[in-house]
Amino acid sequence: MRARRLGGYVVAALMAIALLAASADATGGPPAAAARVGATPAATQLQLVLPLKANVGGLRALALAVSTPGNRRYGQYESIPQLARRFGARRSVQRRALAYLRRAGATALKLDATGLFIDATLRAASAERLFATTLTEFRTRQGRFTAPSAGVSIPPALRGLVTGVVGLDTRPVAVSPSPFRTAHAVRAQIAARGASWRTSAFAPIARAAQAPPSSAYKPVSGTQSGCPAAEATSAFTPNQYLTAYNYTPLQAAGITGQGERVALIEIDGFKQSDIKAYANCFGLHLPPIKAFGVGINRALAPGGETTLDLEVMAAAAPGVKEIDVYESDADETDSLKALTAPLQNKDFKPQVISASLGLCEPFVYGAVGRSAVRNTEGALEEAAAAGISFLDSSGDSGSADCTDNSGAPIDRLAVNYPTSSWWVTGVGGTNIALNTANQLTGEVVWNDGLLQPGSAGGGGRSLLFNRPPYQKGTVVPNVRAVPDVSMLADIAPGYAIYCSVAQVCVDNANPDPWQPVGGTSAATPLLSGGFLMIDQYLREHQHEDLGLANPLLYDIGRSAQAASVFHDVTEFGNDVGPFISSSGAPLGCCTAGVGYDDASGWGSINLAGLAAAALASAPPIANVSMTLPGHQHPVAAHGIKTDVTCSSQCLLGSYAVITIGHAKSFQVFSKLYPMNSGGTKAVKIGFSGGEESKLRAGLRAGSRIEAAVVGAVVDAGGHIERHSPTRTIRITG
Repeated sequence: MRARRLGGYVVAALMAIALLAASADATGGPPAAAARVGATPAATQLQLVLPLKANVGGLRALALAVSTPGNRRYGQYESIPQLARRFGARRSVQRRALAYLRRAGATALKLDATGLFIDATLRAASAERLFATTLTEFRTRQGRFTAPSAGVSIPPALRGLVTGVVGLDTRPVAVSPSPFRTAHAVRAQIAARGASWRTSAFAPIARAAQAPPSSAYKPVSGTQSGCPAAEATSAFTPNQYLTAYNYTPLQAAGITGQGERVALIEIDGFKQSDIKAYANCFGLHLPPIKAFGVGINRALAPGGETTLDLEVMAAAAPGVKEIDVYESDADETDSLKALTAPLQNKDFKPQVISASLGLCEPFVYGAVGRSAVRNTEGALEEAAAAGISFLDSSGDSGSADCTDNSGAPIDRLAVNYPTSSWWVTGVGGTNIALNTANQLTGEVVWNDGLLQPGSAGGGGRSLLFNRPPYQKGTVVPNVRAVPDVSMLADIAPGYAIYCSVAQVCVDNANPDPWQPVGGTSAATPLLSGGFLMIDQYLREHQHEDLGLANPLLYDIGRSAQAASVFHDVTEFGNDVGPFISSSGAPLGCCTAGVGYDDASGWGSINLAGLAAAALASAPPIANVSMTLPGHQHPVAAHGIKTDVTCSSQCLLGSYAVITIGHAKSFQVFSKLYPMNSGGTKAVKIGFSGGEESKLRAGLRAGSRIEAAVVGAVVDAGGHIERHSPTRTIRITG
């Protein structure tokens, strides 16, 4: 078995190398399995992304330091603007690149907030001249797209400024699984088996000699709770999986994600009425949901994936401040932008980013190139350095992961990107069995290949990235292994989900909008909601956010705490080879075992246990105090002077609540200042022209003017973490 596994990796690596060698940044060519239509019309507008030369090496070192328990910088996060200034492209590089692109005819030029990319729009004719290539229209069963039919070259004037170009190839690269269609297929198989189908969890069933058993079973175990229509699905209801994974102690204590913000990255839309119907069924508070377009100026058509993600998120963390949905098309440019879009939104910085996108490593590398992957890694490093947790689904095609144009898995080993990134927590899939109190009695790796070829939780070894430091001592080969952890994903019994989108969720054969659905794209928002709860728990105890959880998870997994945080999944595997290859032979990966494995990671999460471990590990938020210098004349000085002190590294500032007579109060904020080792900073709360006019008018009218002044330590998103006692001064001039 060991020889088979190593052989599988070698074969997969050779195939991937062949793909990658044909897709370096400065090369190109017609994509395989596509029919040539003709030349791309000269006036076609292309949305391009150009990775900039930047200090991604220094950024990597900082991101590791602030994410690693025991490091002196652990939890000392910085803001995205700070990180962009320190590690993004130099101002001179930005200016020269922008000026050249403008002269070349590019429009809608924009410097990415991370300092790592330039966005640009360019006519096809201009792009061909600029990058010395020929653009051609191609057609596949998925539709038409543009791609270079010859090599691509960076012009000499941009060399040393930009490191590549993304967007000349517009074929889809992001694959969002079709959870409802897959669920329909599995249910049809179960129905076809009739009485021969098992009715108890994980009982052996007939299978080919080399094939792993199916993890699916019907009907649901445990005790459901919800509206009758949801219970009729015979799928798990929120009370069951929240109890099984020990979310309920935190929720009973009022920890449901209050004050936290989450970003979902999606390539389809949703119907608000569906999410509301789901929440009403289970008596859930529905958090505010806001949609943002990424590279599009329209709302995407409703689909099953976003619906699934939103409903599971609403069940896991119903108290969150807001769920922000970033919708994009599936082409290479928009997929790349979508991964970093939550970092661009200045006033919407999330604590957690949850993605359910499947970008097969060899294909995404071939589409966007080495430099784009490198700079995307830089953006993910910025997210980690800013204290943002990024979670991604490991995929629903088992250890094969890559799919062809029809959506069928390709019979070779591969894993998802960005799951394989060092800076992402990869979430695999399991199935669970419960007792009547909804406590776990069994858990196995999700693999339904016997019912639907290729239907299983993703996992395996990266072909792009070496082993991150936190996996040293756990993963033997020097490669990134995924997933990191796993959660419920099997389609049978599955999650009870409500979706009424015609021809996507419901059709003539499946008319009921209440259906059992699964996938690692359900497991990911479930765990993301748990991370939001942990962040609230840490904040209420005056400790820093969880941030990139992986170093902590691996420390716990190698310690005596493991049993209180993880449920070790030791049965079944995610090898789908017997169901997708013509020979019926396994691919050689991956089987569950004791401790960490490539089929389930460390296993599933006991959320209350992880919250306790995180609290013991996370550094406390810096203490803050403030004094007010005497003899101030704020109006004449155009602001209020304060001296703010923090006890350790922090991001500090001050603000004032000003009241003029009986008029409504208004707030005035200072700039924020990073303090690398604590100390005192003279901070001025400056007035805008309008605010100063209000104050002068109040003085002329003889009104009493008071300012309640506070010093504050804020997080990397500008949210106040700790503040000083309030000092009140009267403004007389």
